Amino acid sequence: MSDTAAPRAGAKQWWGLAVLVIPSTLLFMMLTILFLAAPNLAADLNPSSTQLLWILDIYGFVMAGFLVAMGVLGDRIGKRLLMVIGAILFAAVSIAAALTTIPELMIVWRAILGLAAAMMVPATIGLIFVLFADAKQRGVAIGVWAGGISAGVALGPLLSGLLLEAFGWQATFLVAVPIMALVAIAAPILVPEHRDPSARIDLFSALLLVAGLLAIIYGIKRFAAQEPAGPSIGLLVAGALIGLWFVIRQLRAKQPLLDVRLFANRTVSGALAVFLLSAAALGGVYSLFTQYLQHVQELSPLQAGLSILPAAAVLIVVSTLSPVLARRFRPGNVIAVGLLTQVVGYILFTQLDAGTGLALVIASFVITYPGVAPSMALTTDLVVGSVPPEKTGGASGLATTANDLGISLGVAVIGSVGIAAYRSQIGDLLPGGLPADAAAAASDSVDGAMAAAAQLHGALGEQVVAAAQTAFTGGLNTAAIVSAVIAGLAAIIAATRLRHVRPTGEAQQAAEEQAAP
Repeated sequence: MSDTAAPRAGAKQWWGLAVLVIPSTLLFMMLTILFLAAPNLAADLNPSSTQLLWILDIYGFVMAGFLVAMGVLGDRIGKRLLMVIGAILFAAVSIAAALTTIPELMIVWRAILGLAAAMMVPATIGLIFVLFADAKQRGVAIGVWAGGISAGVALGPLLSGLLLEAFGWQATFLVAVPIMALVAIAAPILVPEHRDPSARIDLFSALLLVAGLLAIIYGIKRFAAQEPAGPSIGLLVAGALIGLWFVIRQLRAKQPLLDVRLFANRTVSGALAVFLLSAAALGGVYSLFTQYLQHVQELSPLQAGLSILPAAAVLIVVSTLSPVLARRFRPGNVIAVGLLTQVVGYILFTQLDAGTGLALVIASFVITYPGVAPSMALTTDLVVGSVPPEKTGGASGLATTANDLGISLGVAVIGSVGIAAYRSQIGDLLPGGLPADAAAAASDSVDGAMAAAAQLHGALGEQVVAAAQTAFTGGLNTAAIVSAVIAGLAAIIAATRLRHVRPTGEAQQAAEEQAAP
């Protein structure tokens, strides 16, 4: 028996795991780290509200669109090599982004950062399987990796608040440089290389996926910006057609980039739909909430980050407990209860106004934020455990993609809803006698309103601030209604589409009984 036992990992392998987990945490932290930095960044770069949304969400879209393709490329040229290349690119572009003063260029840098992240994430999870041959140790390592990702998404705004208080928004980019330098130096020493020369990459399919997503999102943002409807509808139709082309190409391919046939499995399709919807519902409200804390509650970035900390702590606890609960109760029900809790939180968000006390504001987020934890903690196991062993790699990639895509979709779609609601209200709230440029800036975004108010004197500036705070809170209220509907839909899908999935404890016991002689 000992001759066939898998070798156990030693100290070098566990140090290698640290080299994989630390950058993974940072890469997912970058999905949310700019949420708190948005007002400071907007004050310096003066982007339009639509440009600011692109700065916040383009990273996640590009990362999600190229994750699977970069996983295959890593198999082809070497996982470790691609991870090191990605780390070097991420560090270099982070420096460029920190020096940028043009909003259009910032969107480009954030997109390239998303591509660099896509180079690294599949390599980190793939190299864990190379480092840890023993199944139990590998399970612990994957759990640590997944926990690092959850912590990154949860704690991004807190780190942002600390950096903003001490340095400025540029530090939210520069913090990546030493970490990526560590990866580039330590990975060749501590992590073995692994490649599969037979792997084939379909770059065109990856481009189709990203193009389809961006066309649809751009169309939605044009509607929010009240641009002419014709081009916006054209973009939506073009995005849908490109998406259809992508699906047909995958169905015809012998080695598809994304195995869309996996969606025929009701556990896979149900779990991914729930995860995508729950992450989207949260992403949009999260980005607006961080701005609400600073613009309406008038907190400093550090105070805003500390206000989010209780909800982040509860999220981490619930993420840890969710697999334990899933051993006794059906995972679909555990996820549904979490999402219904989110719905309650979103309903509380609809009651916030410019004068709401901070304690109630924090309590609302503590109820809302952890509701996504069960779907975050259970989706990957549900998806991977329901497909044949030869398809687990593609299934795992789908789960990671759903996380990135969901948060970015929420920022784009629900954030656009919030902006549209702000613009529909601000015109009636602004005081008369405003200079034309100040009125135009205030009508575009809350950041523009605050900048315009700073240039005005006395009561007029205060009236602009009060109008912007009221309109922005109204936008948050409207966005929360949309998120509540989405989370409620996700809860229904979880309770119905996943009702056949037994508690994991029962399933494991049944498997052991079947395997017993």
